[in-house]
Amino acid sequence: MAPDEGRIDPDWRSAGERIETLLDASSAGGTLARERADQLVREVVDLYGAGLQRMVALLDPRTLDELAADELIASLLLVHGLHPHDVATRVRAALDSVRPYLGSHGGDVDLLAVTADGVVRLRLTGSCKTCPSSSVTLELAVKDAVLAAAPETTDIVVDTEPAPSSTPDLIPADSLLAKVHSTPSPGHGTWIPVPELDDLLPGEVGGYALGGLTMLVCRIDDDLFAYRDRCPACMNSLAGVVLQRGAGSVGNAVLRCPTCGAHYDVRGAGRGLDHPADHLDPFPVLVRDGTLAVAVPVPEGAG
Repeated sequence: MAPDEGRIDPDWRSAGERIETLLDASSAGGTLARERADQLVREVVDLYGAGLQRMVALLDPRTLDELAADELIASLLLVHGLHPHDVATRVRAALDSVRPYLGSHGGDVDLLAVTADGVVRLRLTGSCKTCPSSSVTLELAVKDAVLAAAPETTDIVVDTEPAPSSTPDLIPADSLLAKVHSTPSPGHGTWIPVPELDDLLPGEVGGYALGGLTMLVCRIDDDLFAYRDRCPACMNSLAGVVLQRGAGSVGNAVLRCPTCGAHYDVRGAGRGLDHPADHLDPFPVLVRDGTLAVAVPVPEGAG
């Protein structure tokens, strides 16, 4: 089956919020009505959980692994404590999924530990440690990937000393509404599907308006790099910019501002070649649910 065939509508991410809205509406009928509605949801969750448990018992490990690779199925397995992989394994897989993006910044990330209270401790390595965009890298790419794979996670911190690791408790069924949702936290980010990025040819630069921001996306060979449409040197738009061939190891991966002529290393996380202190603002581009998506920050105070 092709990746797009039979795919559940992506609105499943907001199913928890819609259910919670309906439960809140039931409160209009009084406390008893709300309690009955809550009990109905718990009964349905428990019923489906029991069915999932029987199905999992009949599956061979390889088939179960394939099913767990689907985000929706993985979420349901996690809610009912049926996921075949422990939290540390899932976090490592999530980090592997964002390593290509971190590599574009000349960096990497190590998992130090998962604490008993669900805190994931990481260490950024390479140039990511000092890159001005490291906070974007951590919050929009690493954190989102880890939380999607391991919603038990309570926090993600960068540490320099390993901490004792252990597996946190399984997710109870009554946390379904809190775990299966898509509302981003203010100051963090939300992933916006942009299937049009597949149409970019190698060497092309496209402009896109996403989440109230205008950004440029460059394709170099098979790699995509997204940046805010703003030159940090002159603060003007980069509209009309084209990829140019640079000197040395940069290769065919330089953006030149049409207004002030400043040059930026596309593969090097938008590092300024004329003034290293100038840095384009990058955005992670990853495949989510089989579709290319860009992580866009949510302004503080939003929501």
